[in-house]
Amino acid sequence: MAADATAADLLLRALDAHGIEFFFCNPGTDFPPVVEAFARAQKAGTPAPRPLVVPHENTAVSMAHGVYLVSGIPQAVMVHVSVGTGNTLNALIDAARDHIPILLLAGRTPITEGGAEGMHGARSLHIHWAQEMFDQASLVREFVKWEYELRMPAQAADAVARAMELMLAAPRGPAYLTLPREVLGGTLRDAGAAPRPRAVPAAPRPDPAAVDALAKMIERAERPLVIAGASGKTAAAVAGLATLAERYALPVVAMNPRYLCLPWSHPMHQGFQPAPLLGEADLVIVAENDVPWIPSRERPPADCPVAHLGADPSFQRYPMRSYRNDLAIAADLPATLGALDAALGRLVSPEDAKIASRRSRLAARARDIRRGWAEAGAKAGKAEAITPEWLSRCLGEALPADAIVFNEYPLLLEHCVRELPGSYFGLSPAGGLGWSTGAALGGKLAAGDRLVVATVGDGAYVFANPTACHWTAAKYGLPILTVVFNNERYGAVRRATLSMYGQGAAAEEDGRLLSDLSPSPAYEKVAEASGGHGERVERPADLPAAIERAIRAVTREKRDALLNVICRY
Repeated sequence: MAADATAADLLLRALDAHGIEFFFCNPGTDFPPVVEAFARAQKAGTPAPRPLVVPHENTAVSMAHGVYLVSGIPQAVMVHVSVGTGNTLNALIDAARDHIPILLLAGRTPITEGGAEGMHGARSLHIHWAQEMFDQASLVREFVKWEYELRMPAQAADAVARAMELMLAAPRGPAYLTLPREVLGGTLRDAGAAPRPRAVPAAPRPDPAAVDALAKMIERAERPLVIAGASGKTAAAVAGLATLAERYALPVVAMNPRYLCLPWSHPMHQGFQPAPLLGEADLVIVAENDVPWIPSRERPPADCPVAHLGADPSFQRYPMRSYRNDLAIAADLPATLGALDAALGRLVSPEDAKIASRRSRLAARARDIRRGWAEAGAKAGKAEAITPEWLSRCLGEALPADAIVFNEYPLLLEHCVRELPGSYFGLSPAGGLGWSTGAALGGKLAAGDRLVVATVGDGAYVFANPTACHWTAAKYGLPILTVVFNNERYGAVRRATLSMYGQGAAAEEDGRLLSDLSPSPAYEKVAEASGGHGERVERPADLPAAIERAIRAVTREKRDALLNVICRY
């Protein structure tokens, strides 16, 4: 490194050494040292992450989120001081609740007002006074695992190493590092050796005694039930659950899944709602699920034991969560599933009469469930208006097996067949809207030639800052297919109102008060404004061909595409 290297030079060098490939940024007046560092790296041929300017902070964080979901590699995002940090909060909360490691970097208002000896980058604009906070990190502290402010130029590499070390320790999550302009532009006479990543602690292994106890509970159970949610984070976890469920006839319900928990066609996949299996269960195993059932709606029998599995089975960052917990195993889920398979193998044969009978009964139930889904989907295709069932079915029939779907609520997995691990990702349980389109762009960065699809409601599409998303897709050659399930309303708000006041005054207007988003803009024109393919679809019969045209625009023409599908639900 050159003798006049700055902390920003060292920062980029450290990010690259830790495997960070992309530097998503929404720059501000605190960025000059970073701009200079990137320019110097490009001129000298020095390795550095690829910088991508993203015109909105929420989109930038969601893109980093999407890259990680597809590749498993954390990425960096840098935003402008306090105001830029504020704009990240929605997407940052999503990442925190979904245990996604993202290194969020933010400038900090210059410290010096009139300059100081040896300091470069003092305040030079009016906003440098108003943008300073007493405690900028307080904005994000509840949703990051670690936060720090760079104090000396020589700390840059160590700060990155510390952030990565803690982000990647189980359970994973984001970190926040603030970078004062004078410190970031400070020079280093001796940068030392190239930064080396620190060893990350291995994920906790399951307690053998707890695994044996759970195996005995399963062996005794007549009506066990597995409720999964975020269990499919890795292919190993999907395979482990698939093997265990098939071998020992364990029915699996994917409640509000954020990953593909089991292949759609797996004979032990019992759908997406725990009732009625929950009401008759004599053992419930919760696999990486924060809300396995809604207690006001359904619950297991009072004498039914409940076991929780996952990296953080108690969900320690949730202020209140009161589910019964008779056994908890805090460990890497694939390791737990493998150990449980071995422990069960020592207790019972998969061909035991009780297990064989249960396997046969559950496989028949799964066939009946899928037959019902098929009938409902076919009926929806004959309706006068497009429904989510028909749109989901048409997408399932059109998408290739290896397509990756980023779903922000409306897509119904009952009607959209997904078989491969890593082919489906759902919105974080935090529910911060506007995630899927940005996440799909990030997923496309990591996925190469695979088709990437964002399915989103019209309200969430507006939250995604769509102009920024379509511009980013065009700028960096990231064609994705965005499908807007457009019902001209905030569906969640309407449903919540009607669930509480179904016979009240609000119900007289079908719960549309404060949820009405009509008249709907021509969303397809937003995609067209950045050179994409846009199309409005209103009739069920027109939907399959419209989807094929949009897929062709993405895969053959390499253009961003959007379908504005008018739905009634």
